[in-house]
Order: sequence, then structure tokens, then C-alpha cells
Amino acid sequence: MLFSWWKNRRRRRILAETFPSAWLEILRTEVGHYHVLSQPDCAKLRDTIQIFIAEKDWEGCRGLEITDTVRVTVAALASVLILGLHDFYFENVQTILVYPSEYVVKQKHAIVGDLALHEESERLGEAHSNGPIILSWDEVQANAREPGFGENLVFHEFAHKLDMRNGEFDGTPDMPTRDLAERWSRIMNDEFRRLQRAERNGRKTLIDPYGASDPAEFFAVVTECYFDAPQAMRAEHPVLYNLFREYYQQDPAAWPAFPDRAVR
Repeated sequence: MLFSWWKNRRRRRILAETFPSAWLEILRTEVGHYHVLSQPDCAKLRDTIQIFIAEKDWEGCRGLEITDTVRVTVAALASVLILGLHDFYFENVQTILVYPSEYVVKQKHAIVGDLALHEESERLGEAHSNGPIILSWDEVQANAREPGFGENLVFHEFAHKLDMRNGEFDGTPDMPTRDLAERWSRIMNDEFRRLQRAERNGRKTLIDPYGASDPAEFFAVVTECYFDAPQAMRAEHPVLYNLFREYYQQDPAAWPAFPDRAVR
């Protein structure tokens, strides 16, 4: 109770500050989604950005300087996901690490006994259940400036954090009702299998075939598509689109259309 009171008081103080004009210019020049939101949603987005930036720890990696452009762009895209979610500001994200471009992660895979295979893997981003979000700035900036491809790294990694809110990493975030939870399980399983079949048969898909790897990745790539190619998704996957509209409490297909760049 005391923590909630203190948190709300602190947020009221943050929102009492005028939204910086420099940040507004960054939104206008760097974040394509800002131009398709309604005026009320733009105002809510600016409020969410202020809280988001103030409450997160930001760290540049491999020499990257964390500028206002980095903070505002990442915060804006993450905030798009939660415009319809009540009083949630990604409290399960404390630290955001940003690399200038893709980065390398060393991995160790046990083979048998004491034998293990060591390899390096190039990454654009990661979301850790009890750790940070990691992002590649080159990819973030490109996605932000040119929406419409159905791909967005920030949407993807922060969708994983939504998935993790209930302690699981299985493609099923917290559901507001039992009815939605039951329909979510059925529809997501059907659509996941549909993507797997298309991927096996080499068919092009609107939804990134990377989502065929497991249900958690499926939820993340569908989130990318939902917010970055919404008109195409509604046309090709209407049942899945309506399911995500119920969960996110937004209707991005009603926004003015992005340039239609998504590959079908």
C-alpha cells in the first residue's frame, strides 16, 4: 500500500513536468508510429514515455552513448504496446542495454559428460526474465523510422516481457478473463501450427517464420505484425487479429495506414 502510494505520487510529479520540446521533435522525426496515433493516444504516449524514461536504467554498450534520441525512441515504441493496458509501465523491466549494432553472445552447449560445444551467436536483442532488455540501436532506429514491414525489435523484446509477467515464458501473457484465456489457447495453437506448416513447405508468410520455433517467439512476432502491419494482418489473419485486439485493447488497423511494405 505504501509503495503504491509512493509510486503514484512520484509519477504525478513526473507528469507535472512539461514534455520536453526536444523529445517532441524526436518523436516527429524518428518514430513513424507517432504520426498514425489519434490525438488522445499521442497525449497518452507522451505521458507514458516520461514515466518510462524516468523509471528505467539506461546503459550504452560497446561505446554507444545513451542520448535523448535513444531513450525517446525506445520508450516510444515500448509504450505503444501498453497504451491499452491499465496502469502498467513494464515494471518488470529495470535496465535497458543498448548496443550500437548486432552483438555476439558466447554460448556453451553440453554434449555428453564433461564435453561441451562452445560457439558464438550474433544477436539483435534479448529479453531476460529476471534481467535486462538488450537492443541493437541500428535495428531499433531503422524499425522506428520506417514502419510497415511487420517487423520491430522493440515490439518483439518487450512482448517477451509481457509474456513473462505471470512467471512463464510460453506465449500466453496474463489474460483479463477466463473466456479470453480459453480462446487464446485454442486460436494461438491453431495459428502457430499453421505457421509451422507454411514454414516447412517454404511458403512466404506475413508473420515472421521465426515465430514457428516455439509459442513464446510466436507471440512476439505476431505482436510485431499486429502493431507494424495491422491492416495486412487483419486481412490475412482476422481471427488472430481480433484476439490480439482484445488482449492489447487497441485497434491499430483503424490507424491511418502505414506504407504497405509487408511481404505476404
